[in-house]
Amino acid sequence: MTHTDLTQYDVKPEGMVNYLRYNGPHFSEKLTKFAISKMRKDKQPLVPITQEALDKMLSSATVKLENAQLSDALYVANMAKADYFGSSISDEAHLAKFVKDYIDDEDGYDGIAFNRFLADCARKGIIIDWERML
Repeated sequence: MTHTDLTQYDVKPEGMVNYLRYNGPHFSEKLTKFAISKMRKDKQPLVPITQEALDKMLSSATVKLENAQLSDALYVANMAKADYFGSSISDEAHLAKFVKDYIDDEDGYDGIAFNRFLADCARKGIIIDWERML
């Protein structure tokens, strides 16, 4: 059974079409910074995980990502830190494993983190200036 990507029927702003042309359904460095700037932890702006810190955390936990593209893993790590760290994710080793599970989910799909972010923005009314994300 094949599945149809229903997002192909969405009307996309021209800036988003340009963004997708260069990045596909993945996070560029600029979009990642924008997304993280919207994250909160304990009602305060999130102190973000950097790419270097994420690489170190993954290495320390002996986690190797198979399907990470562009800055998707960095977005997922920060999203998990904001939403789950200190609760259902108890430490950095488990945070690294969560990133692996999310990025390499066998029944996931290409662009799952990006699409989740877009859905969240749409629901919250967050406008993305796509031209600035290139």
